[in-house]
Amino acid sequence: MGDHGPAFATEPLWVPPADRTAASGMELFRRTAEEVAGRRLPDTVALHRWSVEEPEAFWSLLGRELLALDGPALDGPALDGPGFDGSGFDHPGPGGPAADLAGARWFPGARLNVAEHVLAGPPQAPCPEDAVLLVAIDERGRRTEWTRAAARAEVARIAAALRADGVGPGDRVVAYLPNTAATVLVMLGAASVGAVFSSTSPDFGADGVLDRFGQIRPTVLVAADGYTYGGKGFDRRAQVAEVVGGLPSVRRTVVVPFLADDPDLSGVPGAVSWGDWLAPHDGAPERFEQLPFDHPWYVLYSSGTTGVPKCIVHRAGGVLLQHRKEHVLQLDVRAGDAVAYFTTCGWMMWNWLASVPASGATAVLFDGNPFTPGPERLWELVAEEGLALLGVSAKYVDSVRSAGYVPATSTDLSTLRTLASTGSPLSPESFDWVMEAVAPGCGPDGLHLASISGGTDLCGCFVAGDPTRPVYAGEIQAPALGMAVDVWTDDGEPAGVGVRGELVCTGPFPSTPLAFWDDGAPGVGEPGRPGPRYRAAYFERFPGVWAHGDFATWTPHGGVVIHGRSDTTLNPGGVRIGTAEIYRQVEQVPEVLESLVFGQEVGDDVRIVLLVRLADGVELTDGLVADVRRRVREGCTPRHVPAVVVAVDDLPRTRSNKLAELAVADRVNGRPVRNTTALANPEALDAIAAVVPRP
Repeated sequence: MGDHGPAFATEPLWVPPADRTAASGMELFRRTAEEVAGRRLPDTVALHRWSVEEPEAFWSLLGRELLALDGPALDGPALDGPGFDGSGFDHPGPGGPAADLAGARWFPGARLNVAEHVLAGPPQAPCPEDAVLLVAIDERGRRTEWTRAAARAEVARIAAALRADGVGPGDRVVAYLPNTAATVLVMLGAASVGAVFSSTSPDFGADGVLDRFGQIRPTVLVAADGYTYGGKGFDRRAQVAEVVGGLPSVRRTVVVPFLADDPDLSGVPGAVSWGDWLAPHDGAPERFEQLPFDHPWYVLYSSGTTGVPKCIVHRAGGVLLQHRKEHVLQLDVRAGDAVAYFTTCGWMMWNWLASVPASGATAVLFDGNPFTPGPERLWELVAEEGLALLGVSAKYVDSVRSAGYVPATSTDLSTLRTLASTGSPLSPESFDWVMEAVAPGCGPDGLHLASISGGTDLCGCFVAGDPTRPVYAGEIQAPALGMAVDVWTDDGEPAGVGVRGELVCTGPFPSTPLAFWDDGAPGVGEPGRPGPRYRAAYFERFPGVWAHGDFATWTPHGGVVIHGRSDTTLNPGGVRIGTAEIYRQVEQVPEVLESLVFGQEVGDDVRIVLLVRLADGVELTDGLVADVRRRVREGCTPRHVPAVVVAVDDLPRTRSNKLAELAVADRVNGRPVRNTTALANPEALDAIAAVVPRP
């Protein structure tokens, strides 16, 4: 059986006012769903239950309401494939499901183009041509703005240039770019012609880029001459040249000026400047290929800390439908809103942000260091752009809290309705800080703090916000609509409230990946025919059921606590311990700037090792170690107390700024670290291995 979870908050931090609930996209959808269901759905608990018990009806309604699917698209079933017959779906128990979740095909009668949807906005109420589609800002203070009309014209030029280079449906277009307007516009141009888009951020070295792009054999590479971070410029032309040399499939290399206005491209073989590439196609007419709902849109990549990154192929219609659901329903994004999520082009939240204009909102892109010149930068962005939603990582929230900055008393947050957080579990202390230091500066309805969780694997969320329900410290509010989420024990039994277990999804959802690239056969793979590596990654732990790799607990309020990745879960003495619980306690020690926990093998058991990066001038004394252990013992259990505490100068992290617990565990336990190119600072591994005592 699973292990008992933490104590839960008893009083909500925020309860949405009745008028705010009534005006939310979630409430408007709930009323429509009641009409379709033919029965009362009095709240979103009932709405969610209906959405997973009758997936055909739910996803068909969502497709009609958010993507205007009609006619042939809805004449047939919303999902098809082995075990799906349009009459519903029985959720599995330990015996496994009758239907093949990995092999589902979605809306087989539908044709659409996702770029057309993003550029137009909501189908029932297309946006005015002078409405702003996106704003791009960098840490140097440069700001560009694209109206819907200007973006349409630029996307038409890009699509025409791609077609002139022989790019068609299924070809790959890749971007090695900062989070700037060109990246979104290239993605939309590629989607216009039916090409598959993939991106990574320019702080990746050439090896890391080739590990990713080399697998999918792109036709066109669009790269930047460099990027800025922390007030410094980084010239990447040499890395671009190395990437070009390692991608023999590339027929066209385009360089976007970012660091310099007119960079010298003589060192990049065959490169053409952005302006010269597009100039022959001024005034090109719009043309959107109408493609199947399950046509591939994106290739995203696993973190790569356990080997060469997996290339995850995502279907266009399913990802767009998921994003629109999460934007409009789960986070209450409305037409005319401005939305920013701090991300790079190497994290799935960039793809999520790029879909925002499909809901009639403006996507606000920020590139650079969110702490340059100081912790105020993103909060000032709220005031400058009138943001209704700001998205950040849990680590960012903790860093601002540690810096002592109080946004509510320092800048104008009156437009901010929603603060979203993901990337790692948001601690109860960070929930409290947001409500004390951010919410008082927001509007009279208060601040919806939405911790959300999903992943690259689905390019969306399993559990998310709900603008109609209370917020409790430390909890994600609810399972996302249409997602048959549960928490199971190792035996495949429902864990129940307060018991830790594996986060699973027992029903179909439209952003299940199409395939892993080249998984048993060349090319993208066909809908309904995923390969063996794909099936093993998600459906092997509990046969036929999606096991996500997160360690979770149901709360008494119907919410979820995520404890961290289950593959980094510690197991000393056979007791499963989520690393996030230890981090929550260590973060309260003022002398500790940052920490990392992993399991060190001792015979047939493991012991918990805590690595700490200390503030300047602080030494790891016996007294400080005792204080850390006391806090962990009192805040968690004696089982959580680290056996070893070691001070280090640096902690390894991925290029998307996540601590690399698995890489540390592999290195210290004498296993090969199979892909150090995924790490921003792999040299930290050897330094750690040298100071962690052997058992």
